[in-house]
Amino acid sequence: MPTTIRVTVALDKESEEILRRLSQESGMTQSALVRFALKFFSSYGNLLKDSARISTWLDLLQGGEHVILDVDHWMLFLKYVERSGEREKFYEECRKVAKAHAEQLSSLSPEEYLRRIEACNFFRLSKMSEREFTLVLNVDSSKRFVKELLLDTLEGMGHRVEIKEDLAKLRLRVG
Repeated sequence: MPTTIRVTVALDKESEEILRRLSQESGMTQSALVRFALKFFSSYGNLLKDSARISTWLDLLQGGEHVILDVDHWMLFLKYVERSGEREKFYEECRKVAKAHAEQLSSLSPEEYLRRIEACNFFRLSKMSEREFTLVLNVDSSKRFVKELLLDTLEGMGHRVEIKEDLAKLRLRVG
């Protein structure tokens, strides 16, 4: 049996209640739960640094409205959509989804919305100024999809948007 040491930790009332509840729900002792949490955070080095992104992932996934998709599958979907005779119908349907997203996410600022979509790994976001962003695409074939999604959603949220295309990135300006 490994040697254990005792550590005293001060918890506020909320943290103590969370520890007690999680211990009961998991069937683990409080000590075992704290050890598990420490090992978990240690295993995923950027977990604390990327907590906002992870929170977004949890928000997207736990509701069951989003999926995790391999980039190769994503590229295949886009490849066959672009080749099919249904391409414009696909983008028309995407506009309807974007409109619904605009209504659902209207309380977000443009940057908050872009960070949420960035968490889907469509692009890597760089903030150039308060109203200007550069989106480096993870897959070049997603350019039209991402551009139309952002235009339709942000404009549906009431923002004036201008997007310029570069080779593997989009430059977005919110008016």
